[in-house]
Amino acid sequence: MKHDFPAKFLVTPDEVAEWFLGYDAADIEYGKVDLSGGNWKRCFCSDLPRAIKTAKAIFQGEIIVLEDLREIEPYPFRGKRIKLPFLVWAVLVRLVWYLKSHPNVETKRAVRARTKRVIDRVLQSNADTLIVSHAALMPFLRAELKRRGFRGPWFGKAANGTLYLFERPCSVGN
Repeated sequence: MKHDFPAKFLVTPDEVAEWFLGYDAADIEYGKVDLSGGNWKRCFCSDLPRAIKTAKAIFQGEIIVLEDLREIEPYPFRGKRIKLPFLVWAVLVRLVWYLKSHPNVETKRAVRARTKRVIDRVLQSNADTLIVSHAALMPFLRAELKRRGFRGPWFGKAANGTLYLFERPCSVGN
């Protein structure tokens, strides 16, 4: 991703919010993505520009853009008085989202519902399908795939440009 962390060590919540807006619009760094392990027929992709650019760079077939694959919005800390290191804010944004609700932020239940909708669409295609999404959404996608009997790798924070292959074991007689 071509979006550097803030140059200042200590930043305000407003500066963090501004950084996240820039991150969503940032250009991508093109690299090699190993897509071995599947006979990819289609690709579902987030509607954020960086995800669409990634999908177009790695996949030449049909790309279906879905808002449901969008990154989880960060918890909306606001203000100009408190200053912390940017990485502390980044951790707090996600930690507070996991622990607390806010009327203007999507709930975990809503995130789970949209990941279920995505996996429903993927399974309707009945073909090897790529999903291009975002790091905060990936654990939810992984959990939904596991719930539906897929096997795949565990990951803490999903690495950028890495293929995580999930497969459903074949039943005997199929």
